[in-house]
Amino acid sequence: MPELTVLAPAKINLHLEVLGLRADGYHELAMVMQSLDLADTLVFNPTADGQISLRCDNPDLPTDGSNLIIRAAELLRARSGLPELGARIDLQKRIPIGAGLAGGSSDGAAALVGLNALWGCGFAAAELQAMATALGSDMPFCLDGGTQLCFGRGERLEPLGLPQPPSLGVLLIKHPQASVSTPWAYGRCRELRGDFYLEHEADFEQRRQALRQGPLVAALAGEGPLPRLRNDLQAVVEPQVESVGEGLALLRGLEGALAVAMSGSGPSLFALFPNLDDASAAQAALAGPLEAAGFESWCCRCTGSGATLDPAAAPL
Repeated sequence: MPELTVLAPAKINLHLEVLGLRADGYHELAMVMQSLDLADTLVFNPTADGQISLRCDNPDLPTDGSNLIIRAAELLRARSGLPELGARIDLQKRIPIGAGLAGGSSDGAAALVGLNALWGCGFAAAELQAMATALGSDMPFCLDGGTQLCFGRGERLEPLGLPQPPSLGVLLIKHPQASVSTPWAYGRCRELRGDFYLEHEADFEQRRQALRQGPLVAALAGEGPLPRLRNDLQAVVEPQVESVGEGLALLRGLEGALAVAMSGSGPSLFALFPNLDDASAAQAALAGPLEAAGFESWCCRCTGSGATLDPAAAPL
């Protein structure tokens, strides 16, 4: 079979609210996630040797069994019951590593999509979602993408059903030397805010309903201005990670920015603008200070899909 190409989009958190602790030890979350057109590219070729191999153009990324691409491929193959299946996977990284943009989870989701097609496994969307849930909290969203409410530990999805993605332009920045441990961020959040955690499902559902009916969802549907964005982990990370505080200050000083926030547990930061042109103009205006402070930057659009076979690269 000819090679297949899959795009793996980044995501940002437009809302991240830590509600409390679950019985399984994970945090109960209420989030709004949004896919971006900043995407990695994965190319899949079948092999006849029963081996799954991964090559990446970024030498900093592990390509062994710790990579979610390999883990997703091995899980899909195990569920297929066909151990002789093999593939050579080439990954072109555009999403920065360890950035809070779900690059690893999106790559894993792309592996499920690409290999399901390459190997002709025929798994339905619900079956792929179940595999994604077993592999990681962000991966179910990365499969579907778009603009969605995400609850539980992130695996419970509620699409907003928008007719098209928000027309927002996104200016992303990240310091290449900055990193944030997600377990540390959640642990610190528990230390600082644990006394305010909710404990009962009824209280969790009340907060979910408030988000469903709140001003952010209305704004994304074109029914009002964007409110100030909430990320409970930002309050934990910003005072502790110098580049996060410095980057947020730079973005907050931009004219025309509709909202500024950190994505996930960081350290990536973003500013939202009415459109891509405004985001690009802001990037140009901030180019000097960003370079002086050592930040990398990207301008992106919102997109309505997750991991997707690339139609431009699909075989005829």
